[in-house]
Amino acid sequence: MDLETIIESSAYFLALINPASKIFLLSTMDPPYTRRQLWNVSVRSTLVALAILIVLIGAGSFLFHAVFRVEIYSLTIAGGVVLFTVGLRAVQKGRFYEESEMRGEPDITVVPLAAPLIAGPGTIAAAISFSTIYGAAETLLYVSLALLVNLLLMMTSRSVGRFLERFNATGPLIRITGLIVMAVAVQMIFTGITTWVQTI
Repeated sequence: MDLETIIESSAYFLALINPASKIFLLSTMDPPYTRRQLWNVSVRSTLVALAILIVLIGAGSFLFHAVFRVEIYSLTIAGGVVLFTVGLRAVQKGRFYEESEMRGEPDITVVPLAAPLIAGPGTIAAAISFSTIYGAAETLLYVSLALLVNLLLMMTSRSVGRFLERFNATGPLIRITGLIVMAVAVQMIFTGITTWVQTI
């Protein structure tokens, strides 16, 4: 495990986690979060998402394969399809979610922030797939580094959001990020299909 692999794999998970969607959600809360509230929500949601991913990294392969009889390539393809729809919405509409889906909840820490916005289908599928290839310890390192960067961005989402609004850059950034998410999703689908073909 070299530094280049760590950086590339962590960046891959960061793309799946998609910090832009969290920044947009937290920076547009009505009423706005105070700095303390923003930090508390960011830390708690990250810890919940990390707990979910730790469980799935450790036991996800067994659960899906032995209990649900689902092969890893099927999970990878399904995660890619779901992730593709998320990216497509961002490209077409300039947002990753409908506001009606995210507003009105008294506490967004667990739902929708921790899951599905942080520990979403693509991240879960990739975490389980990585754990079968690289092992749980390496996968947890990649995921943890990605979550740390995402946490720092969430904590500064008010400042980042104001900066982007000043230059009317929120919409373009979301569309660009959506395109990247779509590309990652397509790669996941191709990887799953390739693995399936190799088993035939």
